[in-house]
Amino acid sequence: MARKIGSRYTAHQILGRGSAGTVWLGEGPEGPVAIKLLREDLAADQELVGRFVQERTALLGLAHPHVVAVRDLVVDGNDLALVMDLVRGTDLRTRLDRERRLAPEAAVAIVADVADGLAAAHAAGVVHRDVKPENVLLDMQGPLGPAGAHPALLTDFGVAKLIDSPRRTRATKIIGTPDYLAPEIVEGLPPRAAVDIYALATVLYELLAGFTPFGGGHPGAVLRRHVTETVVPLPGISDELWQLIVQCLAKAPASRLRASELGARLREQLPSLAGMPPLDVDEPGAGEDGGASAEEEPVPEAGPAPAARRGAVPLVPGHATDSNRDTHTSMRVPAADELAGGARGTARVPRATGAPRPGSARHRAASARRRRIALGAAAAVLAAAGIGTWLATSGNDADATPREPGHSAPATP
Repeated sequence: MARKIGSRYTAHQILGRGSAGTVWLGEGPEGPVAIKLLREDLAADQELVGRFVQERTALLGLAHPHVVAVRDLVVDGNDLALVMDLVRGTDLRTRLDRERRLAPEAAVAIVADVADGLAAAHAAGVVHRDVKPENVLLDMQGPLGPAGAHPALLTDFGVAKLIDSPRRTRATKIIGTPDYLAPEIVEGLPPRAAVDIYALATVLYELLAGFTPFGGGHPGAVLRRHVTETVVPLPGISDELWQLIVQCLAKAPASRLRASELGARLREQLPSLAGMPPLDVDEPGAGEDGGASAEEEPVPEAGPAPAARRGAVPLVPGHATDSNRDTHTSMRVPAADELAGGARGTARVPRATGAPRPGSARHRAASARRRRIALGAAAAVLAAAGIGTWLATSGNDADATPREPGHSAPATP
């Protein structure tokens, strides 16, 4: 059923639902638009409405080919909405769900587009704070780029900042999506432009590997990894590209590149990536956080295909709804001892296909074999040493003088 949004827009059809609200296909004075209608409880918060109005000028002034433009902000009774350009295409999460990982050239081209959009936003004083594949739209009507990549546009500017108001969240809460949160946010520091760079580098890693560098398991474990773990190299990519990823995943915000630098340096890498196939790496299993390993689980019998993971909140018709990587999830800030980690590490280590996953049954069996071999070798060495000592001393045992502890045997005349 159609509904009016303010005096200028009509919402016709729901495109998707997210944790912050619902995206509608709408119509305005200038044609089709996407309307993000925020939840009623958010619209009823007068402090948030005030922040919403304050952000109006910055958001409306943010114009860039790789940013989904905000055309209008509507405050009308119980309605609080962002009116945006309608992008004819899909979102990056949907493509990842379909392909699992992208060829390096396509992955780098997409991330370079997003970096260019972030550079414009940061220059205008706007920090996105929730960069992830769900918020990257691929314009299927735009010109094809390297490796056939469609132009990428970043959407949902301003939503995280609007929701993260002091009255709605306490100092013990974190606003964001766990897999992409920069360490300084986990530690309670204010989000600056560098948090977007960290999140975008995480997205690039995910496009190449098929999984995020610190994700998996309980959200608390994910947060701890962001603060304490070092990203593990991906096999098969150049040192230059890997160093870019490492620099942008630095724990210290000041060590990361700026968005404009990242975009330029990624484009420099494109010629060397032409024709490279997607990387061949295995995703770390759930067993690293205490779950059953993939090798130990029975293979399910053939049956109906599992339900697809809930997708993003796309601004285009006909796609799935919100992702299970919840946007703006409120999470407890880990205590200092939790961030320090325990005796057991939580790093998710990429490995070449076929190699056993650390902690799996195959890995433990291989470790046990190595220990048995080492113990056998040590026993052989000790046995050989014992036999040599017995041969050297057995000829004198009958005449030997008993030795006092701490004294040497008397010399034989």
